[in-house]
Amino acid sequence: MDRKEYDQLAETLKPTGHKMKNAFFAFLYGGVIGVLAQGVLEFFMRFYDIDQKEATPMMIITLVFVSCLLTGLGLYDKLAQKAGAGTFIPITGFANSMTSSALDSQSEGLIMGIGSNMFKLGGTVITYGIVSSALLGVIRYVITLFG
Repeated sequence: MDRKEYDQLAETLKPTGHKMKNAFFAFLYGGVIGVLAQGVLEFFMRFYDIDQKEATPMMIITLVFVSCLLTGLGLYDKLAQKAGAGTFIPITGFANSMTSSALDSQSEGLIMGIGSNMFKLGGTVITYGIVSSALLGVIRYVITLFG
């Protein structure tokens, strides 16, 4: 088989991408997560009679808990297959990655398994989050200094 035949065969076997469909579902599911988060936020604000600043951490903790629970029950992965980026962009995706890593390594023990592998996927997010926020903080400081 020469190069041209190989390229033709590879082109016929290449999976077709459904970019618009995937983008639609990511937008839809990400939006639903956002609406649910807003609903939880409103619930905490009204039920506990607190302002948004105090209710926001409670809402975030609730979303992380639900995401970890769904991951432990094996339901989050099924949702993520349909939703795509709509589930791993919000904080729920971060909680899912940490819980999945912990569950995968639980047989190795608490310290060498769960403790050392929990941040395997989440560590990258944390690292780049800290670096980008520091960089943006410096840029904002320079702009306000000379602006």
